[in-house]
Amino acid sequence: MTTDHCDTPGLIDLDSAQEQILGHAKRSGMETIPLAEANGRVLTKALTARFDSPAFDTAMMDGYAIDSADLRPNGTTTLPITQRIAAGDTAKPLKKKTAARIFTGAPLPAGANTVVIQEQCDEQDNQVTLPRDVEAKRNILWHGENFRAGDTLCPAGRRLEPFHLGIAASQGMDRIEVHRQLNVALITSGNELVMPGQPLQAGQIYNSNYFTVRALLEKCGCRVLDFDTLADTLAQSQAILQQAAEAADVVITTGGVSVGEEDHIRAAVEALGQLQLWRVRIKPGKPFAFGRIINETPFLGLPGNPVSCFVAFCLLARPYLLACQGMEQVKPRHLVVHADFQNDTPEKRDTFRSAVLEHGEELKARLVPNQNSASLMPLLHGDGLVHIPAFLQVGQGTTLDFYPFSELI
Repeated sequence: MTTDHCDTPGLIDLDSAQEQILGHAKRSGMETIPLAEANGRVLTKALTARFDSPAFDTAMMDGYAIDSADLRPNGTTTLPITQRIAAGDTAKPLKKKTAARIFTGAPLPAGANTVVIQEQCDEQDNQVTLPRDVEAKRNILWHGENFRAGDTLCPAGRRLEPFHLGIAASQGMDRIEVHRQLNVALITSGNELVMPGQPLQAGQIYNSNYFTVRALLEKCGCRVLDFDTLADTLAQSQAILQQAAEAADVVITTGGVSVGEEDHIRAAVEALGQLQLWRVRIKPGKPFAFGRIINETPFLGLPGNPVSCFVAFCLLARPYLLACQGMEQVKPRHLVVHADFQNDTPEKRDTFRSAVLEHGEELKARLVPNQNSASLMPLLHGDGLVHIPAFLQVGQGTTLDFYPFSELI
């Protein structure tokens, strides 16, 4: 979809661009890996319980296991202690009118129906005095209360978090089937770029995009293949892009996809393959490109300005890369907030600005001052990006969407 009322005719709106790109996503293959290496990887099939959890009635506190029917209805009760049960022990059936000293994680003995915490009891001479008004079924995790064998613990297409690994381990799993990581070739372009550690000459700047995008790719679960910074020539752009396409699953570039005389990457992609999408109606991030090159290798071209590069990656490249790695939920989730600012002149493109999230009776977003596409500093001071739709006149209290950085990276 395009817009007729835009600063540049022919731009594609964000929703349409996302759908087009995601429509080309092909899931990577699968591999079975050790559970200890699976953090952040994406499940190919649902994680299913092998057995009930817990597998037995379990004490949740240190104390004394008893049958509440043995207690005096009025006043305290003193019972002999006939066994001591720690985690990992095998419990014997509880004899009538006796108590078992029990510890957190230990199996509840047959015949007991409650655990009285030790702070409420007085133990002397291998006997325990219990308080009055003890309730049955307290401080016990019952067999199968967490889940039952066959229950789905984590659906397919979900990125594994540390707690998923813990649950899988609790079910005796030592290996797990996940989608293969993508090998992504990262190419930055620009005669002015110098890697940190090298001296700057007149007109040069350090290559911040390389480190920003590399970190974003790693957060996506990708394996990064490094390529040298491109000089601004068509011949070198074609040569390096061809090498990258032959080595990687996906090629990502920064810079060189705008309309300047020194922007050669777009022309190189068209010479090697096909450009399927170019320029999106967002600010910053307009000169984004998507296509395919040698061997049908997907190509994503990010803008060169650092903030434009970041925004285009988060909104367009990241969902695609996650989808290729098998994730089901790939678009960033958002909060609904109220503007704690106003704009005097509406933008002609959907605009994304760094903002501070203010908590109170309602969620508010306050813009970080002095924002431009060349400086990453405003991102450091914000909590996320607020979305200002094209042509919207924003006033105090206007309802907007807010994307926390935790959802974007």
